[in-house]
Amino acid sequence: MSITATQLKSNLGYYLALAATETIFISKNGKNIAVLTSPESRKTELLDSLRGIIPDEGKTMQDYKAERISGHSL
Repeated sequence: MSITATQLKSNLGYYLALAATETIFISKNGKNIAVLTSPESRKTELLDSLRGIIPDEGKTMQDYKAERISGHSL
């Protein structure tokens, strides 16, 4: 859904509730300036974008954290 900044200001509560189920693009002067979405959908999009980038080497999250702290691969 796409709305104007003025519409958002006039009906903030409505659009906040609606953002739980769909992404809302907010425009000003005909240009998209912001996106209103639920935190859960952003996490899902981020995880989907990372799929296939990080190799599965059988490492745990603790292994990756230790690797990052030490500055080299374990």
